[in-house]
Amino acid sequence: MNPSVRCVDLGLIDYKKAWDLQEELLQEIVQKKLLRKEHPEETLPTGTILTCEHPHVFTLGKSGDESHLLLDKEGLSKEDASFYRINRGGDITYHGPGQLVVYPILDLEQFFRDIHKYMRLLEEAVILTLADFGIDAGRVEGLTGVWIDENGMNPRKICAMGVKSSRWVTMHGIGFNVNTELAYFQHIVPCGISDKSVTSMQQELGKSLDMDEVKNTLLSNLQHVFQFDWVA
Repeated sequence: MNPSVRCVDLGLIDYKKAWDLQEELLQEIVQKKLLRKEHPEETLPTGTILTCEHPHVFTLGKSGDESHLLLDKEGLSKEDASFYRINRGGDITYHGPGQLVVYPILDLEQFFRDIHKYMRLLEEAVILTLADFGIDAGRVEGLTGVWIDENGMNPRKICAMGVKSSRWVTMHGIGFNVNTELAYFQHIVPCGISDKSVTSMQQELGKSLDMDEVKNTLLSNLQHVFQFDWVA
C-alpha cells in the first residue's frame, strides 16, 4: 500500500507564514507517529506537499555564512526583501515571485530511512520536469540541487534544495526557478557557491512559463519517483 499525500497550494504567501505552517504540519505527523507506537491500529499519518511562491526573501541555513548576504538592513529595505536565518540545511538562497517553492512534509519511515536518497529523488523529480519542457539538466558531484550544463563550461543552477527532518518527518524543500527575477541572486553568494551562476526556465527557453503547468508537472513527477497516492 502506497503512502497517502495531499497537496495544498498556498499561492503567494509570506515566508514566515509558510514556515509556521510547515512546523505545525510536521508536529502533527510526529504526534500521530508517537500515538501509533502505542496504538498500532491507528492509521498512518498523511503527508502534505505545500506549493507556493514568496515575496522577495533571502533565507540562510543553520550552517550558512551570513556574509553571503551582500545587503545590509537598508539594502534589504530598498529591494523590498526580507531575511531569515532558518533551521534547514544548506547556505543562503533567494525566494521570490516566479519561483516555484515546494515543501514536502513527509514521514520518510513510510518510504525509506535515507535522507541522501530523499534529496536525490527530489532532484530527480525536478530533472524529469525540466526534461518534459525540453531542458536537459543534471547534478554536479558534491553539490545539492539541479544544474544546467552540469559538466560543461558554464554550469548554472536552476533549482536549490535544503531540508530538515525530525523523527524522519521532512520540511523545507525545493526552490525551482521558473520565471524568477534572477537579478536578486546578485545580492547573495547563492548557496555559498561563488564560481557558478544561476538560471531559470524562462532564461533557458527565452519565454515565460505557465506556473500552474510547471507545478502540476513537478507534482506528477514527485508522485512517480516517490510512489505515493494523492488524497483530498
